[in-house]
Amino acid sequence: MVAGAGLIAVTYGVARFGFGLQLTQLAAEFSLTPGTSGLIASGSFAAYCVTALLARRVIERRGGRRALWLAAALAAAGAVVVSLAWTAPVLALGILVAGSAAGAASPALVAAVSTTTPRELVARRQAVVNAGTGIGVAAAGVVALFGPQTWRPVWIAAAVAALLTAAVVDRRTTWPPRPGDDHDPGQDPAAAPAGAATGEDGTRRPLLRPVLAAALAGLGSAAVWTFGRDLLTTVGQLPGRTTATLWVLLGATAVLGALSGDAVRVLGMRWAWWLTVALSAISTGVLALAAGDVVAAGIAVVVFGGSYTALSGVLITWAGALRPHSAGAATATLFIALTAGQAAGSLLTGGLGAVLGPRAAFLVCSAVLVSAAVVPPHRPRAGRR
Repeated sequence: MVAGAGLIAVTYGVARFGFGLQLTQLAAEFSLTPGTSGLIASGSFAAYCVTALLARRVIERRGGRRALWLAAALAAAGAVVVSLAWTAPVLALGILVAGSAAGAASPALVAAVSTTTPRELVARRQAVVNAGTGIGVAAAGVVALFGPQTWRPVWIAAAVAALLTAAVVDRRTTWPPRPGDDHDPGQDPAAAPAGAATGEDGTRRPLLRPVLAAALAGLGSAAVWTFGRDLLTTVGQLPGRTTATLWVLLGATAVLGALSGDAVRVLGMRWAWWLTVALSAISTGVLALAAGDVVAAGIAVVVFGGSYTALSGVLITWAGALRPHSAGAATATLFIALTAGQAAGSLLTGGLGAVLGPRAAFLVCSAVLVSAAVVPPHRPRAGRR
């Protein structure tokens, strides 16, 4: 569980979201415009989707272990390219490859946790592993705070960490005896919860609602992840050290997403989803309206960090509830939708920011998150197809 959280910290906190955290420094060094920055971020999110589709196929045919090492290899290779980048196109290539790694990491770790953990602890431990994003963001934020010019060594360290954490996960995981069997080995497929379809044709339809919800959540959340720190620096005129400190707080509170499994247990899927997405929407709007107020901005990033990580944890639980015997593949599907939304959201935020201004772009994304909140989870009724 600890190593899994570490791999998520690298693949999400640094390889996927590190670009947005370091955007101010990278934009100055490589002469990146807002449109170019949005395009690079969008390309990284799109690459994530491609890798997640590949990982889903790999898990079904070859098992989660292959997907785990696919994630580690992509993260390490992309991070090395970023650390050595000398032009904007080379930087973009590295960001694209590194950002794609998370697409394999999530489904691989869902498979690893579900086969190695007692059934009653799966949801909680999945949430803890998923909260590794916050650890990575906080670590990268500390570096941005105390050594903004040292972004290249950060990416070298990320490459090494990706390989080391993957090796520990591989060693500590009880992988399924046959490829694609990523459920609890002791659980009989016939014992699926009432209404949980098991046939492939019968389980496609129930995923339509979570796919839509995930896509809208991704579209709305892209603003903060890609342009959040840049907004505070350029629009809010906050000092670089202040914005770096705020991003450390964002990462630290993102660890609270580890409670998403407990939130679902206490509140139920519907209310846990509504709460986490609504808080993400509110914090995005506050960030837009109070970018120059360090206290308000601090509260906003703290709320966003915890709520976003929690909503992604709810998606993992949602996927497992609908397809308990193919949780890794179902998680990949929902995370593809989440990241496809973020790819579109990065382009949308960058484009709207250039035309209407960054504040207006963030408010539009906040409204999109509100729309995601009103797509409630449900469990299909017994016998429903």
